[in-house]
Amino acid sequence: MQAICWKNGDIMSAKEATISVFDHGLLYGDGVFEGIRFYHGKPFLLDAHLQRLEDSARAIALEIPYRRCELAGAVNEVIAAFAAPAGYIRLIVTRGVGCLGINPKHCTKPTVLIIADRLAMISEAIRRRGARVIVAATRKPSADSLDPRIKSLNYLNHIQARIEANHAGADEALLLNAQGHLAEGTADNVFLVKGDELLTPPVSDGALAGITRAAIIELARDAGIAVSIRSLGIYDLHTADACFLTGTGAELIPVASIDGRRLPQCPGAMFEVLNDAFHALIAHECGGGE
Repeated sequence: MQAICWKNGDIMSAKEATISVFDHGLLYGDGVFEGIRFYHGKPFLLDAHLQRLEDSARAIALEIPYRRCELAGAVNEVIAAFAAPAGYIRLIVTRGVGCLGINPKHCTKPTVLIIADRLAMISEAIRRRGARVIVAATRKPSADSLDPRIKSLNYLNHIQARIEANHAGADEALLLNAQGHLAEGTADNVFLVKGDELLTPPVSDGALAGITRAAIIELARDAGIAVSIRSLGIYDLHTADACFLTGTGAELIPVASIDGRRLPQCPGAMFEVLNDAFHALIAHECGGGE
């Protein structure tokens, strides 16, 4: 199966798509992106993703050279050209080609890429048994220095945490902020279950304003589950009844252990309710049997 790329209006094989070595997205991570799932040939929660892309771009003074309707059309064009009804879209907007040096004023035209491919965050075997997770030594930057709502191309601290997970033989790593509060995983949001309550960190503690996160919070409330968005620490992780990760790439992943401590429930009844509700939402939004 061949990955497809839309680049500034043209569709091609991803192998044929290139960018300049002077593109500031490559040189400095100067740009924003979205990850979007599609099921049954239809993008999932596309408008929410495009809104977040626009917000991220505005926050870094990056003007996207296409209207939202044009990007939506391009996403659907890429999905139609892809050889499977389900997959993953990466929509990237970089500052574009400029001079060496970080000053963005020399970048006159942003680069827009839309890539369609497969993405599996973990194997199905790990999903069935639950992920083994560690708390990384790498910390999230403070929200007052880099707002976590900006989904930028610079993921270096997440990559460092991912390397820690690899070295520890874990499936994922969780990041704390400078105050020791739980922020997020390397590529996902975090939910804890304690009793009958669902807990998740606030964006102000470094959590990405995840599209899947928001959907799960709404689905939980619709199901009558009490949701608390508040600061959480290592103690909360180690004493949780259950834990799961959410994200566009991750979908919903149950956690079996944190720092070698097995959780009492994996996946747990609350996870099963929300996982079923999430797949029902996919079916409602995209059709088919998901």
